[in-house]
Amino acid sequence: MRETELKGVVPDLDVARRALLDAGAHATFTGALIDWRYDTPDLRLRTRDEVLRVRVTRTYGGSERACLDFKGPTSYPDGYKVREEIGTDVQSAATIDAILRGLGYVVCREIEREVEVYALDETVVRFERYPRMDVLCEVEGEPAGIERAIVRMGLDRSSFTVERLSDFARRFEARTGQRAALSARELAGDYTYRLDDA
Repeated sequence: MRETELKGVVPDLDVARRALLDAGAHATFTGALIDWRYDTPDLRLRTRDEVLRVRVTRTYGGSERACLDFKGPTSYPDGYKVREEIGTDVQSAATIDAILRGLGYVVCREIEREVEVYALDETVVRFERYPRMDVLCEVEGEPAGIERAIVRMGLDRSSFTVERLSDFARRFEARTGQRAALSARELAGDYTYRLDDA
């Protein structure tokens, strides 16, 4: 499956959410989104711009779903971030973690955020709240739908880019003088993982 997206900072989540709902969007998920990214100890996947990930979605009611994803190298046609992505649901995040570790992969990054996901026509809009960083909005779909969603939310189009999460974290740190925390572990002061792997 081809993934096409842009990401931007949301200055006021309540305003953007209300505008999105007023435009006819409907909520499809609200809860926690947790990623464990894996690589070889010598970072071969990162070198090839590939991502191997276990993603867990957890509702506030406690139900959980896990999937295993692989993302190919990123391209940037016409100013959008595009990459091939394949994935499958798995019964247990802990079991797939044990399998990947048994194959020699290591966790190179944890990312934890609270998310709200909305569908607007064929476009998916996801608001992301990290433990300590700006609120971000990821808009995924076909380019025309992405552009319509950004306009309908009343957000500044120039703030939406193809940049990676690490770039947003660095800008947050430069602007605030605080270290971004992309997981509960980092919020507690444990910065084991490299920001470049976000």
